[in-house]
Amino acid sequence: MSVLNRVQQWATFARVWHIYDAAWQNPFQSAELVKKYLMGLHKPIYHPMNDCGDHVIVINSNDIALPGDEWKKRVYFHHTGYPGGASWTLAWELHQKDPTMVLKKAVYNSMDGNLQRRSTMERLHIFPDANVPTKLLANVSNQIAAPRMKPRRLDHYSEEEVKQFPKLIDLPKNYIPR
Repeated sequence: MSVLNRVQQWATFARVWHIYDAAWQNPFQSAELVKKYLMGLHKPIYHPMNDCGDHVIVINSNDIALPGDEWKKRVYFHHTGYPGGASWTLAWELHQKDPTMVLKKAVYNSMDGNLQRRSTMERLHIFPDANVPTKLLANVSNQIAAPRMKPRRLDHYSEEEVKQFPKLIDLPKNYIPR
């Protein structure tokens, strides 16, 4: 086997570390994207019985964005196993208790319910902010592109950028806003 083929084979079977910024992203779209890397669906050697997935580090899970009224309407179910032990938690309450849990549940539910799901979830590392241990960051070799752009706040634009922005309308000088 030549050196080139040996390196290609190693790169195919090696577990690569990816990083993903979840700020201003829909957690359910992010879950589908992250699932692809966790299960190894992006690799040419993928097979459902083959555990060839990679590690994924998700940062800024505290800043996820659910569309519309999802924070108030989405409900998560939990049962203790005892009679009368059912509980339903709203998404905003769950996010307030643990900022990583909404995204973790979204990724868990996006995967097929087979025996590999729990071991696959062990390769998912979620952090509520950008503070990641340096031991984990040393392994990262790829960044997963976010599906939608993160919007900039108006106070983050410089004065020059605001002045260069085209005006839509010139208000008269005697105009009084209500």
